[in-house]
Amino acid sequence: MTTDSTAMPEWEKRFRCPRYTLPDWAQNAPGRSLFVSNATGTYELYAWDRDTGEQRQVTDRPTGTMDGFMSPDGQWIWWFEDTGGDEFGVWVRQPFEGGPNTVAVPELTPAYPAGIALGGDGSVVVIGCSTQSDGSTIHVVQAGQSPVEIYRHQEQARVGGLSHDANLIAIEHSEHADAMHPALRIVRLDGTPVADLDDSAGGTQGLGLDVWGFAPVPGDTRLLVGHQRRGRWEPLVWDVASAAQLDPDLCLPGDVGAEWYPDGSALLVEHHFEARSELFRYDLKSLSLSRIDTPPGTVSGAGVRPDGTVEYLWSSAATPPEVRSTSGKVVLDAPGMKAPGSVSVESAWVEGPGGRVHALVQRPADAGPFPTVFHIHGGPMLHDRDEFAPGPAAWLDHGYAVVRVNYRGSTGYGRDWTDALRHRIGLIELEDIAAIRQWAVTSGLADPSRLILTGGSWGGYLTLLGIGAQPDDWALGIAAAPIADYVTAYQDETEDLKAIDRALFGGTPQEVPERFAASSPLTYADHIKVPIRITAGVNDPRCPIRQTENYVDRLRRSGVTHEVYWFDAGHGSLVIEERIKQVRLDIEFAQRHLG
Repeated sequence: MTTDSTAMPEWEKRFRCPRYTLPDWAQNAPGRSLFVSNATGTYELYAWDRDTGEQRQVTDRPTGTMDGFMSPDGQWIWWFEDTGGDEFGVWVRQPFEGGPNTVAVPELTPAYPAGIALGGDGSVVVIGCSTQSDGSTIHVVQAGQSPVEIYRHQEQARVGGLSHDANLIAIEHSEHADAMHPALRIVRLDGTPVADLDDSAGGTQGLGLDVWGFAPVPGDTRLLVGHQRRGRWEPLVWDVASAAQLDPDLCLPGDVGAEWYPDGSALLVEHHFEARSELFRYDLKSLSLSRIDTPPGTVSGAGVRPDGTVEYLWSSAATPPEVRSTSGKVVLDAPGMKAPGSVSVESAWVEGPGGRVHALVQRPADAGPFPTVFHIHGGPMLHDRDEFAPGPAAWLDHGYAVVRVNYRGSTGYGRDWTDALRHRIGLIELEDIAAIRQWAVTSGLADPSRLILTGGSWGGYLTLLGIGAQPDDWALGIAAAPIADYVTAYQDETEDLKAIDRALFGGTPQEVPERFAASSPLTYADHIKVPIRITAGVNDPRCPIRQTENYVDRLRRSGVTHEVYWFDAGHGSLVIEERIKQVRLDIEFAQRHLG
Protein backbone atom coordinates (compact mmCIF):
# COMPACT_ATOMS: atom_id res chain seq x y z
CA MET A 1 0.00 0.00 0.00
CA THR A 2 1.62 3.26 -1.13
CA THR A 3 0.30 6.59 0.01
CA ASP A 4 1.70 10.13 0.06
CA SER A 5 2.15 10.71 3.79
CA THR A 6 3.18 14.37 3.56
CA ALA A 7 -0.40 15.66 3.37
CA MET A 8 -1.99 12.82 5.31
CA PRO A 9 -3.65 13.62 8.67
CA GLU A 10 -1.95 12.03 11.66
CA TRP A 11 -5.04 10.04 12.57
CA GLU A 12 -5.14 8.39 9.14
CA LYS A 13 -1.47 7.40 9.40
CA ARG A 14 -2.27 5.32 12.48
CA PHE A 15 -4.62 3.20 10.37
CA ARG A 16 -2.53 3.09 7.19
CA CYS A 17 0.95 2.42 8.60
CA PRO A 18 2.08 -1.20 8.04
CA ARG A 19 1.48 -3.34 11.09
CA TYR A 20 2.28 -6.92 12.12
CA THR A 21 0.64 -9.27 14.58
CA LEU A 22 2.71 -11.54 16.82
CA PRO A 23 4.13 -14.30 14.59
CA ASP A 24 2.96 -17.83 15.30
CA TRP A 25 5.25 -20.74 14.43
CA ALA A 26 4.89 -24.42 13.70
CA GLN A 27 5.39 -26.45 16.86
CA ASN A 28 7.68 -29.02 15.20
CA ALA A 29 9.21 -26.62 12.65
CA PRO A 30 9.78 -23.33 14.53
CA GLY A 31 11.65 -21.80 11.61
CA ARG A 32 8.34 -21.50 9.80
CA SER A 33 6.05 -18.71 11.02
CA LEU A 34 2.77 -17.04 10.17
CA PHE A 35 1.62 -13.50 10.89
CA VAL A 36 -1.07 -11.03 9.82
CA SER A 37 -0.28 -7.68 8.21
CA ASN A 38 -2.17 -4.79 6.64
CA ALA A 39 0.72 -4.02 4.24
CA THR A 40 -1.51 -4.20 1.14
CA GLY A 41 -4.29 -2.14 2.69
CA THR A 42 -6.23 -5.22 3.83
CA TYR A 43 -5.36 -7.53 6.71
CA GLU A 44 -4.08 -10.82 5.25
CA LEU A 45 -1.94 -13.83 6.23
CA TYR A 46 1.81 -13.89 5.53
CA ALA A 47 4.25 -16.80 5.66
CA TRP A 48 7.74 -16.13 7.04
CA ASP A 49 10.70 -18.46 6.67
CA ARG A 50 12.91 -17.37 9.56
CA ASP A 51 15.92 -19.28 8.23
CA THR A 52 16.00 -17.46 4.88
CA GLY A 53 14.14 -14.29 5.91
CA GLU A 54 11.69 -14.73 3.04
CA GLN A 55 8.15 -13.41 3.55
CA ARG A 56 5.22 -13.92 1.20
CA GLN A 57 1.53 -13.07 1.20
CA VAL A 58 -0.63 -16.18 1.59
CA THR A 59 -4.23 -14.94 1.35
CA ASP A 60 -5.82 -12.31 -0.87
CA ARG A 61 -9.52 -12.07 -0.08
CA PRO A 62 -11.80 -9.06 -0.75
CA THR A 63 -12.86 -8.83 2.90
CA GLY A 64 -9.45 -9.80 4.32
CA THR A 65 -8.25 -12.62 6.56
CA MET A 66 -7.41 -12.09 10.22
CA ASP A 67 -7.05 -15.62 11.62
CA GLY A 68 -4.91 -18.51 10.44
CA PHE A 69 -2.54 -21.10 11.83
CA MET A 70 0.30 -23.43 10.93
CA SER A 71 0.11 -27.19 10.99
CA PRO A 72 2.50 -28.51 13.69
CA ASP A 73 4.84 -29.96 11.04
CA GLY A 74 5.06 -26.61 9.23
CA GLN A 75 3.81 -28.05 5.95
CA TRP A 76 0.46 -26.25 5.73
CA ILE A 77 -1.19 -22.91 6.45
CA TRP A 78 -4.87 -23.13 7.38
CA TRP A 79 -7.65 -20.55 7.52
CA PHE A 80 -11.44 -20.46 7.51
CA GLU A 81 -12.97 -19.42 4.19
CA ASP A 82 -16.34 -17.68 4.46
CA THR A 83 -18.29 -15.46 2.07
CA GLY A 84 -18.17 -11.72 2.55
CA GLY A 85 -17.46 -11.97 6.28
CA ASP A 86 -20.55 -14.06 7.12
CA GLU A 87 -18.43 -16.58 9.13
CA PHE A 88 -20.14 -19.51 7.42
CA GLY A 89 -17.90 -21.69 5.31
CA VAL A 90 -15.16 -24.33 5.18
CA TRP A 91 -11.52 -24.81 6.19
CA VAL A 92 -8.97 -24.12 3.45
CA ARG A 93 -5.24 -24.79 3.38
CA GLN A 94 -2.19 -23.92 1.30
CA PRO A 95 1.37 -25.36 1.32
CA PHE A 96 3.82 -23.27 3.33
CA GLU A 97 6.02 -22.82 0.23
CA GLY A 98 3.03 -21.60 -1.77
CA GLY A 99 0.64 -23.21 -4.21
CA PRO A 100 -3.08 -23.58 -4.81
CA ASN A 101 -5.66 -23.25 -2.08
CA THR A 102 -7.62 -26.44 -1.46
CA VAL A 103 -10.66 -27.23 0.66
CA ALA A 104 -9.09 -29.22 3.49
CA VAL A 105 -11.99 -31.62 4.15
CA PRO A 106 -14.38 -31.48 1.16
CA GLU A 107 -16.70 -34.10 2.70
CA LEU A 108 -17.81 -31.63 5.39
CA THR A 109 -20.53 -29.21 4.34
CA PRO A 110 -20.25 -25.47 5.13
CA ALA A 111 -20.95 -24.51 8.74
CA TYR A 112 -19.95 -22.05 11.43
CA PRO A 113 -16.53 -22.95 12.89
CA ALA A 114 -16.35 -24.49 16.37
CA GLY A 115 -12.65 -25.09 16.81
CA ILE A 116 -10.02 -27.13 15.01
CA ALA A 117 -6.91 -29.10 16.04
CA LEU A 118 -4.21 -30.80 13.96
CA GLY A 119 -1.91 -33.68 14.78
CA GLY A 120 1.84 -33.14 14.67
CA ASP A 121 2.44 -35.06 11.44
CA GLY A 122 -0.79 -33.97 9.77
CA SER A 123 -2.35 -37.43 9.89
CA VAL A 124 -5.16 -36.39 12.26
CA VAL A 125 -7.49 -33.40 12.04
CA VAL A 126 -10.31 -32.64 14.50
CA ILE A 127 -12.93 -30.15 13.28
CA GLY A 128 -15.82 -28.62 15.19
CA CYS A 129 -18.89 -27.29 13.38
CA SER A 130 -22.08 -25.50 14.35
CA THR A 131 -25.35 -25.22 12.43
CA GLN A 132 -28.96 -24.53 13.33
CA SER A 133 -30.12 -27.99 12.30
CA ASP A 134 -27.28 -30.07 13.79
CA GLY A 135 -26.23 -28.01 16.79
CA SER A 136 -22.56 -28.68 17.63
CA THR A 137 -20.73 -31.54 15.95
CA ILE A 138 -17.11 -32.71 16.04
CA HIS A 139 -15.49 -34.82 13.34
CA VAL A 140 -12.18 -36.68 13.28
CA VAL A 141 -10.39 -37.03 9.96
CA GLN A 142 -7.52 -39.52 9.77
CA ALA A 143 -5.20 -39.79 6.77
CA GLY A 144 -6.87 -41.48 3.84
CA GLN A 145 -10.20 -41.85 5.64
CA SER A 146 -13.55 -40.07 5.52
CA PRO A 147 -14.58 -37.82 8.43
CA VAL A 148 -16.10 -39.63 11.41
CA GLU A 149 -18.54 -37.82 13.68
CA ILE A 150 -17.57 -38.43 17.32
CA TYR A 151 -19.71 -35.82 19.08
CA ARG A 152 -23.10 -34.14 18.63
CA HIS A 153 -25.18 -31.99 20.95
CA GLN A 154 -27.69 -29.17 20.55
CA GLU A 155 -25.90 -27.06 23.15
CA GLN A 156 -22.70 -25.19 22.40
CA ALA A 157 -19.47 -27.22 22.13
CA ARG A 158 -16.11 -26.77 20.44
CA VAL A 159 -12.76 -28.46 19.89
CA GLY A 160 -10.38 -27.32 22.62
CA GLY A 161 -7.19 -29.15 21.67
CA LEU A 162 -5.39 -32.32 20.60
CA SER A 163 -2.64 -34.05 22.56
CA HIS A 164 0.93 -34.08 21.21
CA ASP A 165 0.59 -37.75 20.25
CA ALA A 166 -2.77 -37.01 18.55
CA ASN A 167 -4.72 -39.61 20.53
CA LEU A 168 -6.66 -37.44 23.00
CA ILE A 169 -9.14 -34.66 22.20
CA ALA A 170 -10.22 -31.93 24.62
CA ILE A 171 -13.80 -30.72 24.12
CA GLU A 172 -15.32 -27.61 25.70
CA HIS A 173 -19.06 -28.11 26.07
CA SER A 174 -22.14 -26.61 27.70
CA GLU A 175 -24.35 -29.68 27.90
CA HIS A 176 -25.48 -28.30 31.27
CA ALA A 177 -27.04 -25.38 29.31
CA ASP A 178 -24.70 -22.61 30.52
CA ALA A 179 -22.55 -21.50 27.58
CA MET A 180 -20.85 -18.86 29.73
CA HIS A 181 -19.32 -21.55 31.96
CA PRO A 182 -18.30 -24.54 29.83
CA ALA A 183 -17.18 -27.92 31.15
CA LEU A 184 -14.45 -30.15 29.66
CA ARG A 185 -14.45 -33.67 28.32
CA ILE A 186 -11.47 -35.69 27.13
CA VAL A 187 -12.15 -38.37 24.52
CA ARG A 188 -10.16 -40.69 22.29
CA LEU A 189 -10.19 -40.38 18.51
CA ASP A 190 -13.21 -42.68 18.31
CA GLY A 191 -15.12 -40.55 20.82
CA THR A 192 -14.64 -42.89 23.79
CA PRO A 193 -14.73 -40.79 27.00
CA VAL A 194 -11.53 -40.67 29.05
CA ALA A 195 -12.14 -37.98 31.66
CA ASP A 196 -14.46 -35.09 32.58
CA LEU A 197 -13.85 -31.86 34.43
CA ASP A 198 -16.83 -29.73 35.37
CA ASP A 199 -16.77 -26.69 37.66
CA SER A 200 -20.22 -25.53 36.58
CA ALA A 201 -23.20 -25.44 38.91
CA GLY A 202 -25.48 -26.79 36.20
CA GLY A 203 -26.71 -23.33 35.30
CA THR A 204 -26.80 -19.91 36.92
CA GLN A 205 -23.58 -18.55 38.42
CA GLY A 206 -21.45 -21.61 37.74
CA LEU A 207 -17.70 -21.63 37.19
CA GLY A 208 -16.28 -21.94 33.71
CA LEU A 209 -13.29 -23.86 32.36
CA ASP A 210 -11.19 -23.10 29.32
CA VAL A 211 -8.72 -25.31 27.41
CA TRP A 212 -5.28 -23.70 27.12
CA GLY A 213 -3.49 -26.63 25.51
CA PHE A 214 -1.97 -30.07 25.97
CA ALA A 215 1.68 -30.28 27.02
CA PRO A 216 3.88 -30.10 23.88
CA VAL A 217 5.85 -33.21 24.87
CA PRO A 218 5.59 -36.79 23.47
CA GLY A 219 3.70 -39.11 25.79
CA ASP A 220 2.62 -36.28 28.09
CA THR A 221 -1.06 -36.38 29.09
CA ARG A 222 -1.12 -33.09 30.98
CA LEU A 223 -3.66 -30.48 29.89
CA LEU A 224 -3.36 -26.79 30.77
CA VAL A 225 -6.77 -25.50 31.80
CA GLY A 226 -8.08 -22.08 32.79
CA HIS A 227 -10.36 -22.04 35.85
CA GLN A 228 -12.10 -19.50 38.12
CA ARG A 229 -12.21 -21.31 41.46
CA ARG A 230 -10.68 -18.37 43.34
CA GLY A 231 -12.78 -15.73 41.63
CA ARG A 232 -10.47 -14.99 38.68
CA TRP A 233 -8.94 -16.79 35.71
CA GLU A 234 -5.92 -18.89 36.73
CA PRO A 235 -4.04 -21.93 35.35
CA LEU A 236 -4.62 -25.55 36.32
CA VAL A 237 -2.42 -28.43 35.15
CA TRP A 238 -4.63 -31.51 34.83
CA ASP A 239 -3.15 -34.92 34.04
CA VAL A 240 -6.08 -36.49 32.23
CA ALA A 241 -4.60 -40.01 32.58
CA SER A 242 -3.96 -40.00 36.33
CA ALA A 243 -6.57 -37.33 37.26
CA ALA A 244 -3.88 -35.47 39.22
CA GLN A 245 -4.28 -31.68 39.37
CA LEU A 246 -1.72 -28.96 40.05
CA ASP A 247 -3.56 -25.77 40.99
CA PRO A 248 -0.91 -23.13 41.73
CA ASP A 249 -2.13 -20.06 43.62
CA LEU A 250 0.03 -17.42 41.93
CA CYS A 251 -1.17 -14.66 44.29
CA LEU A 252 -1.66 -12.30 41.37
CA PRO A 253 -4.66 -9.98 41.84
CA GLY A 254 -5.96 -9.97 38.26
CA ASP A 255 -6.93 -12.51 35.63
CA VAL A 256 -4.18 -14.83 34.42
CA GLY A 257 -3.63 -16.61 31.13
CA ALA A 258 -0.89 -19.15 30.48
CA GLU A 259 0.77 -21.38 27.90
CA TRP A 260 3.44 -24.05 27.94
CA TYR A 261 7.18 -23.65 27.60
CA PRO A 262 8.28 -25.91 24.72
CA ASP A 263 9.77 -28.61 27.01
CA GLY A 264 6.74 -28.66 29.33
CA SER A 265 8.83 -27.63 32.35
CA ALA A 266 7.23 -24.23 32.94
CA LEU A 267 4.33 -21.94 32.09
CA LEU A 268 4.45 -18.54 30.43
CA VAL A 269 1.97 -16.47 32.45
CA GLU A 270 0.15 -13.36 31.22
CA HIS A 271 -1.26 -11.32 34.09
CA HIS A 272 -4.00 -8.81 33.27
CA PHE A 273 -4.82 -6.32 36.02
CA GLU A 274 -6.47 -2.90 35.95
CA ALA A 275 -6.23 -2.56 32.15
CA ARG A 276 -2.52 -3.40 31.94
CA SER A 277 -0.57 -6.63 31.69
CA GLU A 278 2.77 -8.24 32.51
CA LEU A 279 4.58 -11.55 31.92
CA PHE A 280 5.93 -14.19 34.30
CA ARG A 281 7.57 -17.61 34.14
CA TYR A 282 6.17 -20.26 36.48
CA ASP A 283 8.50 -23.21 37.07
CA LEU A 284 6.49 -26.43 37.50
CA LYS A 285 9.27 -28.20 39.43
CA SER A 286 10.23 -25.53 41.97
CA LEU A 287 6.71 -23.97 41.89
CA SER A 288 8.33 -20.55 41.71
CA LEU A 289 7.15 -17.45 39.86
CA SER A 290 9.60 -15.01 38.26
CA ARG A 291 8.77 -11.80 36.44
CA ILE A 292 9.76 -11.24 32.80
CA ASP A 293 10.64 -7.61 32.25
CA THR A 294 8.16 -5.75 30.01
CA PRO A 295 7.32 -2.02 29.90
CA PRO A 296 4.06 -0.63 31.33
CA GLY A 297 1.22 -1.14 28.90
CA THR A 298 -0.43 -4.19 27.38
CA VAL A 299 0.97 -7.48 26.11
CA SER A 300 -1.49 -8.63 23.43
CA GLY A 301 0.10 -12.04 22.94
CA ALA A 302 3.29 -13.91 23.78
CA GLY A 303 5.04 -17.17 23.01
CA VAL A 304 8.20 -19.04 23.99
CA ARG A 305 10.73 -19.96 21.31
CA PRO A 306 12.65 -23.27 21.50
CA ASP A 307 15.69 -21.46 22.94
CA GLY A 308 13.58 -20.14 25.83
CA THR A 309 13.34 -16.53 24.64
CA VAL A 310 9.91 -14.95 24.78
CA GLU A 311 8.43 -12.99 21.88
CA TYR A 312 5.51 -10.70 22.61
CA LEU A 313 3.37 -8.00 21.03
CA TRP A 314 3.35 -4.88 23.18
CA SER A 315 1.82 -1.43 22.98
CA SER A 316 0.42 1.34 25.14
CA ALA A 317 -2.17 4.00 24.44
CA ALA A 318 0.68 6.37 23.57
CA THR A 319 2.99 3.94 21.72
CA PRO A 320 2.16 1.92 18.58
CA PRO A 321 2.48 -1.90 18.66
CA GLU A 322 5.93 -3.49 18.65
CA VAL A 323 6.86 -7.16 18.26
CA ARG A 324 9.52 -7.55 20.96
CA SER A 325 11.77 -10.33 22.26
CA THR A 326 13.46 -10.91 25.60
CA SER A 327 16.63 -11.49 23.55
CA GLY A 328 16.67 -7.78 22.78
CA LYS A 329 16.43 -8.39 19.03
CA VAL A 330 13.83 -6.84 16.75
CA VAL A 331 11.47 -9.64 15.77
CA LEU A 332 9.56 -7.87 13.00
CA ASP A 333 9.83 -4.27 11.90
CA ALA A 334 7.29 -3.21 9.30
CA PRO A 335 8.83 -1.17 6.48
CA GLY A 336 7.60 2.23 5.40
CA MET A 337 5.56 4.83 7.25
CA LYS A 338 5.53 4.66 11.05
CA ALA A 339 2.43 5.32 13.11
CA PRO A 340 2.39 8.55 15.11
CA GLY A 341 2.02 8.14 18.86
CA SER A 342 -0.99 9.32 20.82
CA VAL A 343 -1.99 10.43 24.32
CA SER A 344 -1.31 8.37 27.44
CA VAL A 345 -4.27 7.13 29.47
CA GLU A 346 -5.18 8.07 33.01
CA SER A 347 -7.23 5.84 35.31
CA ALA A 348 -10.45 6.99 36.92
CA TRP A 349 -12.14 4.95 39.66
CA VAL A 350 -15.73 5.80 40.53
CA GLU A 351 -18.14 4.16 42.95
CA GLY A 352 -21.03 2.66 41.02
CA PRO A 353 -24.13 0.74 42.10
CA GLY A 354 -22.28 -2.58 41.74
CA GLY A 355 -18.85 -1.53 43.02
CA ARG A 356 -15.90 0.56 41.88
CA VAL A 357 -15.93 1.18 38.13
CA HIS A 358 -12.65 1.63 36.26
CA ALA A 359 -12.42 3.98 33.29
CA LEU A 360 -9.51 4.90 31.01
CA VAL A 361 -9.35 8.61 30.23
CA GLN A 362 -7.48 10.50 27.51
CA ARG A 363 -7.68 14.24 27.18
CA PRO A 364 -6.44 16.81 24.63
CA ALA A 365 -3.73 19.29 25.57
CA ASP A 366 -6.13 22.25 25.87
CA ALA A 367 -8.08 23.17 28.97
CA GLY A 368 -11.47 21.53 29.50
CA PRO A 369 -14.28 20.92 29.74
CA PHE A 370 -14.11 19.07 26.41
CA PRO A 371 -16.61 17.57 24.06
CA THR A 372 -16.24 13.98 25.20
CA VAL A 373 -16.59 10.63 23.50
CA PHE A 374 -17.63 7.69 25.64
CA HIS A 375 -16.07 4.92 23.54
CA ILE A 376 -17.71 1.68 24.78
CA HIS A 377 -15.97 -1.64 24.18
CA GLY A 378 -17.55 -4.70 22.60
CA GLY A 379 -17.74 -8.20 23.92
CA PRO A 380 -19.21 -7.79 26.48
CA MET A 381 -16.73 -10.23 27.99
CA LEU A 382 -13.68 -8.18 27.00
CA HIS A 383 -12.15 -5.04 28.51
CA ASP A 384 -10.48 -1.83 27.42
CA ARG A 385 -6.75 -1.74 28.08
CA ASP A 386 -3.79 0.60 28.01
CA GLU A 387 -2.99 -0.30 24.40
CA PHE A 388 -2.72 1.51 21.10
CA ALA A 389 -6.12 2.20 19.50
CA PRO A 390 -6.33 4.30 16.29
CA GLY A 391 -10.07 4.95 16.69
CA PRO A 392 -9.96 6.76 20.05
CA ALA A 393 -6.73 8.49 18.95
CA ALA A 394 -8.58 9.96 15.94
CA TRP A 395 -11.16 11.57 18.24
CA LEU A 396 -8.36 13.02 20.38
CA ASP A 397 -6.75 14.58 17.30
CA HIS A 398 -10.04 16.38 16.65
CA GLY A 399 -10.21 17.91 20.11
CA TYR A 400 -12.40 15.40 21.95
CA ALA A 401 -11.64 13.80 25.28
CA VAL A 402 -12.09 10.02 25.24
CA VAL A 403 -13.47 7.94 28.11
CA ARG A 404 -13.57 4.13 28.01
CA VAL A 405 -15.51 2.28 30.71
CA ASN A 406 -14.87 -1.27 31.92
CA TYR A 407 -18.47 -1.81 33.01
CA ARG A 408 -19.81 -4.87 34.83
CA GLY A 409 -19.54 -7.75 32.39
CA SER A 410 -15.98 -6.80 31.45
CA THR A 411 -13.16 -9.24 32.02
CA GLY A 412 -9.99 -8.41 33.94
CA TYR A 413 -11.64 -7.57 37.27
CA GLY A 414 -12.57 -11.02 38.54
CA ARG A 415 -15.38 -13.50 38.00
CA ASP A 416 -17.99 -11.66 40.05
CA TRP A 417 -17.56 -8.50 37.97
CA THR A 418 -17.88 -10.43 34.71
CA ASP A 419 -20.78 -12.60 35.89
CA ALA A 420 -22.77 -9.63 37.21
CA LEU A 421 -24.04 -9.33 33.66
CA ARG A 422 -27.18 -11.45 33.89
CA HIS A 423 -30.91 -10.98 33.38
CA ARG A 424 -30.76 -7.14 33.26
CA ILE A 425 -28.55 -7.17 30.19
CA GLY A 426 -27.45 -3.75 28.98
CA LEU A 427 -29.15 -1.89 31.83
CA ILE A 428 -26.44 -3.00 34.27
CA GLU A 429 -23.68 -1.68 32.00
CA LEU A 430 -25.52 1.61 31.53
CA GLU A 431 -25.58 2.13 35.30
CA ASP A 432 -21.78 1.94 35.39
CA ILE A 433 -21.43 4.19 32.34
CA ALA A 434 -23.77 6.70 34.02
CA ALA A 435 -21.58 6.76 37.14
CA ILE A 436 -18.50 7.53 35.05
CA ARG A 437 -20.46 10.10 33.05
CA GLN A 438 -21.41 11.92 36.25
CA TRP A 439 -17.77 11.93 37.37
CA ALA A 440 -16.58 13.21 33.98
CA VAL A 441 -18.99 16.17 34.14
CA THR A 442 -18.47 17.12 37.80
CA SER A 443 -14.68 16.81 37.56
CA GLY A 444 -14.59 19.37 34.75
CA LEU A 445 -13.39 16.94 32.10
CA ALA A 446 -16.56 16.75 30.01
CA ASP A 447 -18.90 19.37 28.61
CA PRO A 448 -22.37 17.99 29.56
CA SER A 449 -23.92 19.48 26.41
CA ARG A 450 -21.46 17.69 24.10
CA LEU A 451 -21.34 14.06 25.20
CA ILE A 452 -21.18 11.34 22.54
CA LEU A 453 -22.00 7.71 23.24
CA THR A 454 -20.37 5.38 20.73
CA GLY A 455 -19.09 1.84 20.28
CA GLY A 456 -19.08 -1.22 18.09
CA SER A 457 -20.70 -4.63 18.49
CA TRP A 458 -21.76 -4.82 22.18
CA GLY A 459 -20.60 -1.22 22.46
CA GLY A 460 -22.92 -0.38 19.55
CA TYR A 461 -25.73 -2.17 21.36
CA LEU A 462 -25.10 -0.17 24.54
CA THR A 463 -25.03 3.01 22.45
CA LEU A 464 -28.50 2.40 21.03
CA LEU A 465 -29.82 1.27 24.40
CA GLY A 466 -28.25 4.24 26.17
CA ILE A 467 -29.61 7.01 23.97
CA GLY A 468 -33.08 5.48 24.35
CA ALA A 469 -33.01 4.53 28.03
CA GLN A 470 -30.99 7.63 29.10
CA PRO A 471 -32.30 10.17 26.56
CA ASP A 472 -31.27 13.27 28.53
CA ASP A 473 -27.69 12.18 29.14
CA TRP A 474 -26.28 12.26 25.62
CA ALA A 475 -25.95 14.70 22.73
CA LEU A 476 -25.23 12.13 20.00
CA GLY A 477 -25.19 8.38 19.46
CA ILE A 478 -22.85 6.65 16.98
CA ALA A 479 -23.25 2.86 16.81
CA ALA A 480 -21.38 0.30 14.70
CA ALA A 481 -22.47 -3.32 14.15
CA PRO A 482 -25.06 -3.06 16.97
CA ILE A 483 -27.75 -5.25 18.41
CA ALA A 484 -30.80 -3.06 17.86
CA ASP A 485 -33.83 -5.38 18.08
CA TYR A 486 -32.87 -8.16 20.48
CA VAL A 487 -35.68 -10.60 19.72
CA THR A 488 -35.04 -10.51 15.97
CA ALA A 489 -31.30 -10.63 16.58
CA TYR A 490 -31.76 -13.83 18.58
CA GLN A 491 -33.77 -15.39 15.78
CA ASP A 492 -31.10 -14.67 13.14
CA GLU A 493 -27.78 -14.97 14.99
CA THR A 494 -25.46 -17.99 15.09
CA GLU A 495 -26.21 -20.96 17.33
CA ASP A 496 -23.20 -20.20 19.56
CA LEU A 497 -24.51 -16.69 20.23
CA LYS A 498 -28.00 -18.00 20.93
CA ALA A 499 -26.49 -20.22 23.62
CA ILE A 500 -24.69 -17.23 25.15
CA ASP A 501 -27.90 -15.18 25.10
CA ARG A 502 -29.85 -17.96 26.80
CA ALA A 503 -27.23 -17.99 29.55
CA LEU A 504 -27.29 -14.19 29.89
CA PHE A 505 -31.07 -13.81 29.91
CA GLY A 506 -31.93 -17.08 31.63
CA GLY A 507 -33.96 -18.35 28.70
CA THR A 508 -35.21 -17.67 25.19
CA PRO A 509 -37.39 -14.72 24.08
CA GLN A 510 -40.40 -17.02 24.40
CA GLU A 511 -39.44 -18.07 27.94
CA VAL A 512 -38.44 -14.66 29.36
CA PRO A 513 -40.02 -12.09 26.99
CA GLU A 514 -40.02 -9.33 29.63
CA ARG A 515 -36.22 -9.53 30.00
CA PHE A 516 -35.60 -9.35 26.26
CA ALA A 517 -38.01 -6.41 25.97
CA ALA A 518 -36.38 -4.51 28.85
CA SER A 519 -32.93 -4.98 27.29
CA SER A 520 -33.78 -4.29 23.65
CA PRO A 521 -32.92 -0.87 22.14
CA LEU A 522 -36.05 -1.14 19.99
CA THR A 523 -38.17 -0.83 23.13
CA TYR A 524 -36.79 2.68 23.77
CA ALA A 525 -36.49 3.92 20.18
CA ASP A 526 -39.42 6.33 20.55
CA HIS A 527 -37.68 8.04 23.51
CA ILE A 528 -34.62 9.17 21.56
CA LYS A 529 -34.05 12.93 21.51
CA VAL A 530 -30.67 13.18 19.78
CA PRO A 531 -29.25 12.50 16.31
CA ILE A 532 -27.92 9.02 15.77
CA ARG A 533 -25.63 7.40 13.23
CA ILE A 534 -25.56 3.63 12.57
CA THR A 535 -22.98 1.63 10.63
CA ALA A 536 -23.59 -2.07 9.89
CA GLY A 537 -22.20 -4.85 7.73
CA VAL A 538 -24.73 -6.46 5.42
CA ASN A 539 -23.24 -9.95 6.00
CA ASP A 540 -22.92 -9.71 9.77
CA PRO A 541 -23.81 -13.06 11.44
CA ARG A 542 -23.36 -11.78 15.00
CA CYS A 543 -25.55 -8.68 14.82
CA PRO A 544 -27.64 -9.63 11.76
CA ILE A 545 -28.85 -6.97 9.38
CA ARG A 546 -32.63 -7.62 9.62
CA GLN A 547 -32.85 -6.51 13.23
CA THR A 548 -30.93 -3.32 12.42
CA GLU A 549 -33.31 -2.59 9.56
CA ASN A 550 -36.25 -2.98 11.97
CA TYR A 551 -34.70 -0.40 14.26
CA VAL A 552 -33.99 2.04 11.44
CA ASP A 553 -37.61 1.74 10.29
CA ARG A 554 -38.74 2.67 13.81
CA LEU A 555 -36.41 5.71 13.81
CA ARG A 556 -37.85 6.80 10.49
CA ARG A 557 -41.44 6.50 11.73
CA SER A 558 -40.58 8.36 14.94
CA GLY A 559 -38.91 11.22 13.09
CA VAL A 560 -35.55 10.76 14.82
CA THR A 561 -32.65 12.42 13.02
CA HIS A 562 -30.44 9.60 11.85
CA GLU A 563 -27.91 8.46 9.28
CA VAL A 564 -27.30 4.87 8.23
CA TYR A 565 -24.27 3.45 6.44
CA TRP A 566 -24.25 -0.14 5.18
CA PHE A 567 -20.95 -1.71 4.14
CA ASP A 568 -20.28 -4.94 2.27
CA ALA A 569 -18.69 -7.15 4.93
CA GLY A 570 -19.53 -8.93 8.17
CA HIS A 571 -18.94 -7.92 11.78
CA GLY A 572 -16.49 -5.13 10.93
CA SER A 573 -14.08 -4.54 8.08
CA LEU A 574 -10.47 -5.67 7.57
CA VAL A 575 -10.01 -3.19 4.70
CA ILE A 576 -8.06 -0.13 5.88
CA GLU A 577 -9.69 2.40 3.56
CA GLU A 578 -13.11 1.21 4.69
CA ARG A 579 -12.12 1.62 8.35
CA ILE A 580 -10.83 5.13 7.68
CA LYS A 581 -14.00 6.03 5.78
CA GLN A 582 -16.19 4.94 8.68
CA VAL A 583 -14.18 6.91 11.27
CA ARG A 584 -14.15 9.98 9.02
CA LEU A 585 -17.94 9.83 8.57
CA ASP A 586 -18.44 9.42 12.34
CA ILE A 587 -16.30 12.47 13.14
CA GLU A 588 -17.96 14.56 10.43
CA PHE A 589 -21.35 13.58 11.84
CA ALA A 590 -20.28 14.78 15.28
CA GLN A 591 -18.88 18.04 13.92
CA ARG A 592 -22.06 18.82 12.01
CA HIS A 593 -24.25 18.34 15.06
CA LEU A 594 -21.98 19.57 17.87
CA GLY A 595 -19.84 22.15 16.13
